Amino acid sequence: MRFIDKETNPDLLSPLNLAFIGDGVYEMFVRESIVLSANRPVKDLHRESVKYVSAKAQTEAYFKIKELLTEKEEAVFKRGRNAKVGHNPKSATQSEYHIATGVEALFGYLYLKGEEERLRELFSIIKI
Repeated sequence: MRFIDKETNPDLLSPLNLAFIGDGVYEMFVRESIVLSANRPVKDLHRESVKYVSAKAQTEAYFKIKELLTEKEEAVFKRGRNAKVGHNPKSATQSEYHIATGVEALFGYLYLKGEEERLRELFSIIKI
């Protein structure tokens, strides 16, 4: 499901633009999973979601799905991973931060391509 009814070609977007939208997509999957698992105070929801949207957690997520990625998905991931982010992460290693950026780029790409089923499939493997 797209929120804006406007066509785009994600192949033409920079990997950091893909990661920007993918960060939101990934977080939405995490938040929805947490909310649907139990009715809790918002403070608890936030604390729980932070565990899954960190660079370290997204790096772990990548290693769960990496063998299942298509050649194109792997290429998108690598574009995101290799992008020059322009700053140093505070709570993750440089490597973890780059892998997380790759995961976000992949999720952004699939979202903009309208690949909802594939997004669900990959996220179900990550299993938060």
